[in-house]
Amino acid sequence: MSRTPYTQELFIVLILATVQFAHILDFVVIMPLGPTLMESFSIGPARFAGLVSSYHFSAGVCSLFFGLIADSFDRKKLLLFFMTFFSLGTLSCYLATSFEMLLLARVMTGAFGGILNSIVYAIIADVVPSERRGRAMGIVMSAFSVSSVLGIPLGLMISDKFDWHYSFLFIFIICLLCLILSAVMIPPINEHLKSGKSREGFFKAIKVVLSNSNYQKSFFFMFLVSGSTFLLIPFLSPYAVNNMLIPTVDIKYMYLFGGLLTIVTARVFGVLTDIVGGLKLYSIILFTAFIPILLFTSSGPISFIKYIALGASFMSLVSGRMIPCMTMLSEVPSLEDRGIFMGMLNSIRTLGSALMTFIGGFIITQGANDKIVGFDRAGYISMIIGIMSIFLAQKIRPYIVKSVE
Repeated sequence: MSRTPYTQELFIVLILATVQFAHILDFVVIMPLGPTLMESFSIGPARFAGLVSSYHFSAGVCSLFFGLIADSFDRKKLLLFFMTFFSLGTLSCYLATSFEMLLLARVMTGAFGGILNSIVYAIIADVVPSERRGRAMGIVMSAFSVSSVLGIPLGLMISDKFDWHYSFLFIFIICLLCLILSAVMIPPINEHLKSGKSREGFFKAIKVVLSNSNYQKSFFFMFLVSGSTFLLIPFLSPYAVNNMLIPTVDIKYMYLFGGLLTIVTARVFGVLTDIVGGLKLYSIILFTAFIPILLFTSSGPISFIKYIALGASFMSLVSGRMIPCMTMLSEVPSLEDRGIFMGMLNSIRTLGSALMTFIGGFIITQGANDKIVGFDRAGYISMIIGIMSIFLAQKIRPYIVKSVE
């Protein structure tokens, strides 16, 4: 593809950032809606965990098989195709009138939304020259913080004002905007079709996983990091409402202030990773995060201010571990394996999140007076998994040093 003029390039990056915002918001908004959905469908933690993990399982499996077609079609056509069916998935969530209908809708949105992440980064690599690619990646990756600061609170406000269904209608409207802008502003992206490579990606990825022990350790490390996180995150809101006695309408403020704090700490952690090294900073953040994990998962009734402070610190530290984690793992693959490695890593991360969310639904139960029971046990297990991940990361490090040198 010929170099895109800078102004058009910027429009494309902003459109892709909006796509990221939409599918990330759809993915994360289900968790703070937990108390509302559990009450609406009269379900317990286990079925709610199944609702959350269904998206992850679907996204992880479909991302693995996406390698079969990833390089066989114009990337714009792939974006429009998957964005269309993802939009229909969010519309199905809006129209769902039963738990089973919502579960099927979440499977659909996961199948198509999970692949959008890979398409977005592939388009950026094709469209944006290397000298400006880092800035473009930064704009797109900021979608997670924006969804936390603006998207989740706004989605919860809509739910509080009207009904939880309308939160998904809000996302569907954003998806329609993304579809229109993508169709009009993004040109055909098909230069990769001239390379002669078509269906090698998926099969080569399988070969890489089976033959390279360093990659296997890296994948397992990511599985532990994402799993230890999602053993807890989906249950933060139900626990806050039922055990901390925080009103449902106040849940959104934790995500607002937590998102704002995460924007600041993410920049700090990024700089510190370059200064002290990925493994050292990952270990520091991991052990520091044990404090809010212990306090949150064992808390009883708490004031609103303490809840905001505790929840925001939990979000910034637990999610902050991913910055040094990804920095370490980005140094593991060889140049020719980097694209496949990162795609597989994304699938493993998603599957790890799905499996541990599902398991968390059995560890965490609902007792008398709707109190959440076992969240403290889940916190201990999460910390143990985190410690295990450090020992595994130390085994990956010699290969990183060797590859850098």
